[in-house]
Amino acid sequence: MRVLLYIAMQVAVLVLVSIVGSILLNIFGIQISSQDYSSLLIMCAIFGCVGSFISLFLSKSMCKRAYGVRVITTPQNRQEQFLVNTIAALTQKDGLAMPEVGIYQSRDPNAFATGASKDAALVAVSTGLLDSMTEDEVAGVLGHEISHIKNGDMVTMALLQGVLNTFVYFFSYVVAFAIVNASRSNSNDNRGASFGSSMMFYTVNSIMQMVFGIGATMILMWFSRYREYRADAGSASLNGKQAMIAALQALQRGVAPKEDKEHSYMQALCINGPVTVSELFMSHPPLEKRIRALEQL
Repeated sequence: MRVLLYIAMQVAVLVLVSIVGSILLNIFGIQISSQDYSSLLIMCAIFGCVGSFISLFLSKSMCKRAYGVRVITTPQNRQEQFLVNTIAALTQKDGLAMPEVGIYQSRDPNAFATGASKDAALVAVSTGLLDSMTEDEVAGVLGHEISHIKNGDMVTMALLQGVLNTFVYFFSYVVAFAIVNASRSNSNDNRGASFGSSMMFYTVNSIMQMVFGIGATMILMWFSRYREYRADAGSASLNGKQAMIAALQALQRGVAPKEDKEHSYMQALCINGPVTVSELFMSHPPLEKRIRALEQL
């Protein structure tokens, strides 16, 4: 269902981008053949979406490798048995397939859910979280991760990332075309114009991708924060809101996660994200805001 939604969304985005792009090209007086215009749209859609969906389909193996996750096949102690039993009970309550359950070594009290579909998910918990929380608090965290799986947040994030990438690539090209076209019109000396125009085009295109990319990141992070509130509420419906509130309060007492640019995509999957200079670029709302939202349910 979500694959069909993705295809429909991408077609709708391409139609919208095509209309807006045509208007902008007419405003700037840029002449592009219909064949070149269609090729540009298709190229931007491919570049925009392929990367995000490759990341989605490889997310489980990437996270296992990056965090050193050990998947529990046969529980070896009471703690592992509790994890498996709790996740089994929560997924049964939500009508989901049993995900893989894993543990990874880290002082950072954290957990994440990932996977390309609801039927092929992974829930992993850090040793720091298990050692610093009570079973009720851990159950609150697990309910949060199961809610991410139920809501299909991994697929939705990949879909949104692909749509935003398409916008960024396409409008960066349009602005670059407009500026190069204007410089050609104002220039009386055509010597070396081809090389100079090419250099200007790639320079402007790169700058515009950075500028539009910042806006796209802000939109993506806004949705990421929204889905965290929704997953908190999902955990509250599974375990009661006090368990989730207690879990967030335990995270406040724990070691704050540090920003890791190399694994920034994976950090967005975790229950607790790093604090940045501005909340606009944070993948997770501040813990005090999440607690307040739960108290107001």
